Amino acid sequence: MKDDSVGILKAAWLIALVTIASKLMGFVRDMVVANFYGATTVSDAYFYALQIPSLAIIILGGVGGPFHSAVVAVFSKLLGNDYNVDEKINKLYNTFLTITFLVFAILAITGFFFADKIMGIIISAGSSELVTLATQHFRIMSPIILIGGIIGIYYGLLVSHKKYILPNLSPMMLSIVVIVSILLIGNSDKSGIVLACATLVGALAQLALQLPEVRKLGYKLKPNFELVNNPQFKNILELLFPAILSSTIGQIGIYIDMFFASNLQEGAWTSVIFANRIFQFPVGILVTAFLVPLFPLFSRLAGEGESKYQEIKDYFNKGVGVLFFATIPIIIFILLLAKDGVSLVFERGAFNSNAVLMVTEALCFLSFSILPYVFRDSITRVYYAFNDSKTPFIVAASSILLKVFLNWFLILRLNLGIAGITLSTSLVTLFNAVVLGLLIHKKIKLDFGQLFFNFGKMFVAGILTFIICFFACRYFDTFELARYLFETVKIAVIMVLCLIVYSGLNIVFKTKYADELMSRLRKKA
Repeated sequence: MKDDSVGILKAAWLIALVTIASKLMGFVRDMVVANFYGATTVSDAYFYALQIPSLAIIILGGVGGPFHSAVVAVFSKLLGNDYNVDEKINKLYNTFLTITFLVFAILAITGFFFADKIMGIIISAGSSELVTLATQHFRIMSPIILIGGIIGIYYGLLVSHKKYILPNLSPMMLSIVVIVSILLIGNSDKSGIVLACATLVGALAQLALQLPEVRKLGYKLKPNFELVNNPQFKNILELLFPAILSSTIGQIGIYIDMFFASNLQEGAWTSVIFANRIFQFPVGILVTAFLVPLFPLFSRLAGEGESKYQEIKDYFNKGVGVLFFATIPIIIFILLLAKDGVSLVFERGAFNSNAVLMVTEALCFLSFSILPYVFRDSITRVYYAFNDSKTPFIVAASSILLKVFLNWFLILRLNLGIAGITLSTSLVTLFNAVVLGLLIHKKIKLDFGQLFFNFGKMFVAGILTFIICFFACRYFDTFELARYLFETVKIAVIMVLCLIVYSGLNIVFKTKYADELMSRLRKKA
């Protein structure tokens, strides 16, 4: 277990570095989009139209998505420790790829021809100008639906062979294409069509980058329809369909948000999207870094029987504990520094102070979902390792009515506006995390006692750190400096103070993960 633990830690650091590079490029892309398009009808139309293509390429086909998860769960067990791609594995790969291509091609064609109807339903409360513009964007980006499923299969194959860099680096291609396209066209694009075209080209570039590496591993492309008497393909489908439905249910929650956002002011949906992008920058890096190498290990250990269950428990508690330890300071940063950070990064060009306030409001309420988010995503991998994607689907489906009620209550009854959208998301994420945690004992009895005992110490340390840093912010606000200089210095000083205080308090409280961190630092010193 020690060797595996060291290997996972090294993989986590490597994945984190690669993911940071990819996320930074995505952040630059968002800055460029914000600068040229602001939070306007054009940006709203693009982000409304992007939701279904992003469902395919990010939610279904991305790292941690159903296609990636199903491939890792099945192929990790078939490949074993020698990673030899034999004829049986190649046939399974080609069967899965062929069926995925046909199904997603039909969906992409349907999306193209019925784009106006689809956008009309999603943006039913929006203006005719918004619906028309979103329809144009969606037609251009509809081929991404086909690309998404194939990319997901390639992600899963690469991770199954412990090739972690490319799956986490290739999304950078999409960001680069979008950035270059906008900078070349400049302010002459008044409808955002360049955005849609660049997104499609970027998705194609992402796929092109993965294909040669997959072929090097020994996977040869040869269409295959061997559906009968194929137990491994059946295993993939048994994992895939509930996982797709679960992800689609989650996307329905986004469509519900889109419907309510279309009742709010111009730029509301763009603000929610930017808040999610900022949220995903630190949290996505951490979750991806730890869960990508852990998931194949969970699957392999689950396949070896009950004798390995204790190792699953140990790895789960350690992984989630480290994520909790790392994400509490992120919540503090967001609550105290969101406005300064959003202003520093985005407030220029068409992105004005009103847009800053909208994004800040959405982001602060979304930050409450960070802890349940990392727990939910971690425990979902345990379900998948036991070939159970039905339970996460049922839990996700049961939260749809809750999402509708919370949006109605928070937005229409309490008039919370944009904050109501992200607060409802946080509450639904908490609901999913709690229910999944309660039901996991049917598969394996995870030991939550030690995990949440240490979390209690972290939480108290986080509360005390927030109070100290809050007063430090109030004091810092009395200084008069040029805007960008003030925001930069304030963010840097408060972040350093927060990390010092939080780490120090956890060491005093003898929190398990702080002790481990200090011991590692002493060894390197």
